[in-house]
Amino acid sequence: MLRLMARHWWLLVLRGVCAIMFGVLAWTWPGVTLHVLVLLWGAYALVDGVLGFAAAFSGNAGESWWVLVFEGIVGVIAAAAAFFFPGVTAVVLLVMIAFWAIVTGVLEIAAAIRLRKEIEGELWLALAGAGSILFGVVLLARPAIGALAVVWMIGFYAVMFGGLLIALGFRMRALKNAALPT
Repeated sequence: MLRLMARHWWLLVLRGVCAIMFGVLAWTWPGVTLHVLVLLWGAYALVDGVLGFAAAFSGNAGESWWVLVFEGIVGVIAAAAAFFFPGVTAVVLLVMIAFWAIVTGVLEIAAAIRLRKEIEGELWLALAGAGSILFGVVLLARPAIGALAVVWMIGFYAVMFGGLLIALGFRMRALKNAALPT
């Protein structure tokens, strides 16, 4: 898994950049309607899912390819639900995002634990996973908070998550440029 992540470090950075762009758009348009928010989040979840598949099937997935495939499936299913049912209520949207964030976070922590056996500094992925889980739990605990606050929370989460993925991506780039352990 380490070789795969190091070889394709740029996919982590690209996922991070997409997350930050999504977060900035959410902050820039705080009065956005629920329909547009659903579609915007659906587009992000689709891109994130497709990039998960790209990382899994990039030619050297090793024994951990199924984790990336599962993360890709979750992202694509969440995106499909957002595109095909754009009239969902705010509470349903929050629950969808919350469960997506929790599942993604658990998978990222599992990947960080596996990386811990191979490198130091896997903390970035574990922190991204913990942030995802925390974000999902907060959304589940407080689904009735105002729409504007939700937009700001989603934007904050996306920017934080994106920054952590970019940090991990550049850490993997440094490992790729250094001699990887065999």
